Amino acid sequence: MELMKERFSKLLLGEDMSGGGKGVSSALALSNAITNLAASVFGEQWRLEPMSAERKARWRKEVDWLLCVTDHIVEFVPSQQTAKDGTSMEIMVTRQRTDLLMNIPALRKLDAMLIEYLDNFKDQNDFWYVSKDADEAEKRQGDKWWLPTAKVPPEGLSDVSRKWLQFQKDSVNQVLKAAMAINAQVLSEMEIPENYLESLPKNGRASLGDAMYRGITDEYFDPELFLGQVDLSTEHKILELKNKIEASIIIWKRKMNNKDGKSSWGSAVSMEKRELFEERAETILLLLKHRFPGIPQSCLDISKIQYNRDVGQAVLECYSRVLESLAYTVTSRIDDVLYADSLTQNPSLAESKKQVSFSETTEPVKMANLGEEVAEKPNSTESPSSMTLSDFMGWNLEQEPEEQKEPVSNLEDMLSSDDGKIMSKPPNIVTNKKFTYMEKLENLGGLRSPAARH
Repeated sequence: MELMKERFSKLLLGEDMSGGGKGVSSALALSNAITNLAASVFGEQWRLEPMSAERKARWRKEVDWLLCVTDHIVEFVPSQQTAKDGTSMEIMVTRQRTDLLMNIPALRKLDAMLIEYLDNFKDQNDFWYVSKDADEAEKRQGDKWWLPTAKVPPEGLSDVSRKWLQFQKDSVNQVLKAAMAINAQVLSEMEIPENYLESLPKNGRASLGDAMYRGITDEYFDPELFLGQVDLSTEHKILELKNKIEASIIIWKRKMNNKDGKSSWGSAVSMEKRELFEERAETILLLLKHRFPGIPQSCLDISKIQYNRDVGQAVLECYSRVLESLAYTVTSRIDDVLYADSLTQNPSLAESKKQVSFSETTEPVKMANLGEEVAEKPNSTESPSSMTLSDFMGWNLEQEPEEQKEPVSNLEDMLSSDDGKIMSKPPNIVTNKKFTYMEKLENLGGLRSPAARH
């Protein structure tokens, strides 16, 4: 009880312990609280092993405290009431807001499934990790040197163990896809802060620069060729390109909706061309997100989270993000073991591993407290390289036209199955707005997801 009083006091004070009213908003304080809790509980999940009973109990107890806020975010819905004389009348009653009612139970189930998948590695003896006292030659070298080195028997894993590990990876990947879909959806629904809009250049050319603007507006457009001509050698340059592309997308959208007063009345770009440029920029942005997973959040995402005032959206975004991060971590640790197994079959892989590109060495970075510093998060998954983007997100591009699609359904339906496994059908996320950013992804059916990086 004393611990709960302390936690909720900090939330009510907006993290300003002086009581001077200089704290952050309730939405950001709650988001930071969930982020910091996840960092302290999952931050050192460096091995494929069950969480300790103490950490597991702490996570379940304290995340329940923080999520209970959403039980009181309600909306009015019509309901029938029958009087004593038998007459029926329609009245308005309160119910948890639709997006929370649908997605909070789904995220809770994803949470439980991830912890269950970690429990599956209890008492396994097919692989092990190098001890701290081992020779330096046996420990992991180069990038991610702080992680323990996975070892397998000299003859490698048995076929049964290898298939079991791959099954565990596929299962965790399904959880990761669902968490990513919810997170991307919620971020797309958040309002763009005014201070971000005020910082935008007056047009798309000014945001992109002449060379990139010509590449996007050229009559012949190839997104792969465009990215091949851009310097993507460092994380900073990739993030800079991502920020420029997102800024240009928002500029063009605002101009198409006549909300941008910075443009001159005599603009030479037609509405149709501006819409085409915006779609091309969306394509490039999507390629960036899936080719370079793990890069920090863009200025737009950080700004949305920091200035968001919707407590329900803050909880959905943060909870899905920390589950996404945990799922990515578990997948990466499974890949470490599979990579160690592949070395027993082909030792030459050790040399090629030293020459991996930037995109293959990027690890997810835990979100920092947005009230104090810039935050980062993973943006991708490690799905099999044979999958297309439509497979990755679960869409079938041969479906019926948009107007014939059924209304959005509960993500819980996708997650509920008798054997506890996640079904292959993707979630339809419930939100408050009609058109979503995720719908734009349907235009890229042939895009390939990133290959495993370990």
